[in-house]
Amino acid sequence: MKDLVNGLIMIAFLSTAAVTGALEWPALLGDHMVLQQKQPVALWGKAAPGEQITLNASWGAKAAAVAGTDGVWRARLQTPSAGGPYSLTASTASGSKTFKDILIGEVWLCSGQSNMEMPLAGWPPGDPIANSEAEIAAADNPQIRLFTVDKATSATPLSDCRGEWQVCSPATAASFSATAYFFGRTLQKELNTPIGLIHSSWGGTPAEAWTSAECLKTMPEYARVLDQITESQAAMKARQQWLEGHPAFSVTDKPASDRFIGLDFGDDICCAVGLDDAKWGRMTLPVAWENTEMGQFDGVVWFRKTVEVPADWVGRNLVVELGPIDDMDVAWFNGERIGGMEQPGLWQAKRIYKVASELVRPGRNLIAVRVIDTQGGGGLYGGADQLKLYPEDNPEGSLSLAGEWRFLPVAEYQNSRFYQLKVAEADFFSRPKVTVEISANTPTFLYNAMIAPLVPYTIRGAIWYQGESNAGRPREYRTLFPLMIDCWRQQWGGKPFPFYFVQIAPYDYGVATRSQELREAQMLTLRHPRTGMAVTLDIAAPSIHPPNKQEVGKRLALWALAKDYGRKLVCSGPIYKKMAVKVNKIILSFDYTGSGLKAGSAGLTGFEIAGADQHFVPAQATLSGKRVVVSSPQVSRPVAVRYAWSNLATASLFNLENLPASSFRTDDWK
Repeated sequence: MKDLVNGLIMIAFLSTAAVTGALEWPALLGDHMVLQQKQPVALWGKAAPGEQITLNASWGAKAAAVAGTDGVWRARLQTPSAGGPYSLTASTASGSKTFKDILIGEVWLCSGQSNMEMPLAGWPPGDPIANSEAEIAAADNPQIRLFTVDKATSATPLSDCRGEWQVCSPATAASFSATAYFFGRTLQKELNTPIGLIHSSWGGTPAEAWTSAECLKTMPEYARVLDQITESQAAMKARQQWLEGHPAFSVTDKPASDRFIGLDFGDDICCAVGLDDAKWGRMTLPVAWENTEMGQFDGVVWFRKTVEVPADWVGRNLVVELGPIDDMDVAWFNGERIGGMEQPGLWQAKRIYKVASELVRPGRNLIAVRVIDTQGGGGLYGGADQLKLYPEDNPEGSLSLAGEWRFLPVAEYQNSRFYQLKVAEADFFSRPKVTVEISANTPTFLYNAMIAPLVPYTIRGAIWYQGESNAGRPREYRTLFPLMIDCWRQQWGGKPFPFYFVQIAPYDYGVATRSQELREAQMLTLRHPRTGMAVTLDIAAPSIHPPNKQEVGKRLALWALAKDYGRKLVCSGPIYKKMAVKVNKIILSFDYTGSGLKAGSAGLTGFEIAGADQHFVPAQATLSGKRVVVSSPQVSRPVAVRYAWSNLATASLFNLENLPASSFRTDDWK
């Protein structure tokens, strides 16, 4: 979803703890951090130009550096085998800083969109994590350390991010990425080694947002938007300066689950019955406000609607239904609060609020709703039939609330800060215009703000869970996804660190979207060195957010254990390798067959076969050792086979290690 660009000026290094003297540190260097074992790990910061920095680690290593003319210094410090806790002191003539409770172990970067972002607490009720309460209660493991990069966007690469290292506990794990946590938990248990997880993700975002401008320039599809970003630099700077002229406050001092509760954005004024809202805009609801004149916007928006209440409703309890609201809301009736949902993750929940009889007046009554949106689409976006007002004792006799509402944005949300706009002047409508979209979906904007600041922190590798937002452009993803991987590797010194990713799950994307081709593009990325793919065709009923993140994390960890940590195990389900035609049958061979192949509980289903006419029909499939034989009496001379080739297809082919085969096709017909 999206924040406004953080201007054109690189933010200074931010430290999560106080520093002494002139020393400044990036957020990634702090108490409780994990440093990659047995490596000359990268350390950096800022000091007075020309100042010498001495680094002394309690494990016995030392290093020195000199700050350049820009004040930035960089050093490498050798780490031992896994262990700790240790301390690290950096000293200059003007002061020193000591980091405490440092562990040496394995560090992994965890990124992607909503399936990586989804916390261990889940997003109930629509998107739960399986067995969430028990998993949170058991997440007491000080050998795992967690760092979440605060969401931010930027038109240019930033030098730092916001976030802090936390010791894994039920309190900290609940809001941390479930996929990343289960991946790290599996590694920690198997390796008996400290694990550091750097989580940087944003729901609903495409891969191009996570890719640098330098790399995207190699794809003609992005030439125009990259030019527009360059051409819009002055306009974006003007907007940022305008925004920073408003008072602002941060919400990062609260836990993620509580930071939007009890906020006040002109509540007494904006919900008042007698307010003159002539300067407010008009919006026809329901609608996601990104699809209106507002365009891309994260923040707080007030909505007001006056309704004529029938005379016989006076003195009766009423019910207001507003459908789902993205993300959070509070509602008022005639100036009195009637309900709200102020915690993140409830964007799919229907809002149904009761109105006490004493609040109901004859004739005109006011409904006011304050909506906070922190990412992606915002507003009252359900169906028109979901917006209604009716007596509690007569739901059938309802008044529709769909149609024109007054609206006013009163605060803009950027990088975990609310910039409070001028309610009386309705100054949102005088906000400087920018021609290019400023959002988390804009190419390069997340790379600039949420990946670039992590370089050069030494990592072992990366895991990735994304693809849903690129499902409509699968051919492009064949080039884009490997390009992004190479982009990251180049930034970390060009070495092909391991990069393991999750294939998207079955989901009804609609008739126009062929997500099986996106899954294919992900499978083809396995040709790239040091990559691996966790298949999810079997772990849940078709869902864009499978609740069984335990298995997702475990399957990602299998790749790391087998390829990076020397474990003798099968890390993948069957991956299509080749085919051979034998009279009227096609014989399929696979990689990663493990101890052998087996069918699912319903047998081998989901296979299709076609002749030269490219017309696919359902096929019979049987096992023959580690191969699958496919045929149909309707096709006497077959040339191609497809398996699980639809948005909603689920797995029926496994190896004996219970890992599912990826969907595939032997042809490449468009």
